[in-house]
Amino acid sequence: MLTKAPISVVLPAADLARAEKFYREKLGLTGMERDEGGILISCGGDTKIYIYERPAVKVEHTQASFTVKDIEAEMKELRGRGVVFEEYDMPGLKTVNGIAELGGMKSAWFKDSEGNIIAIAEYSK
Repeated sequence: MLTKAPISVVLPAADLARAEKFYREKLGLTGMERDEGGILISCGGDTKIYIYERPAVKVEHTQASFTVKDIEAEMKELRGRGVVFEEYDMPGLKTVNGIAELGGMKSAWFKDSEGNIIAIAEYSK
C-alpha cells in the first residue's frame, strides 16, 4: 500500500522566519507556501518538507535526508552558502571531511537554523 506513496518530512522550528531564510538561502529551496501553521517546501519529485512553529527541542538523530548523485559536489555548493557539516567519530560512524562511508553509501550531516539534523546521502548503484 505505501510502497509507491511519496513521503514528506515534518520538522519543528522555534522561529519560522529564521527557518524559511535558512532553507531558501542556505539550501536553495524556493518552492515555499505559507499557511496558518507553517511552511510547506516542495523538494525533488513529490517530496516535501513541512516546518511548523513550536518551542525549541533538542534532537540528536537524523530527521531528514536528501538523496544526491554527487555528495562532494553538493557539499561544496552548500559550504559555499554557509552550511557547516558535522564531524563524527564514534563506534560505527566516523566522518572524514564531513563524509561517512557506510556500506554502499556516503552520508554527511548538518544542522538547520533550528538545530534539526539533516543528512545528504549518495547511494552507490
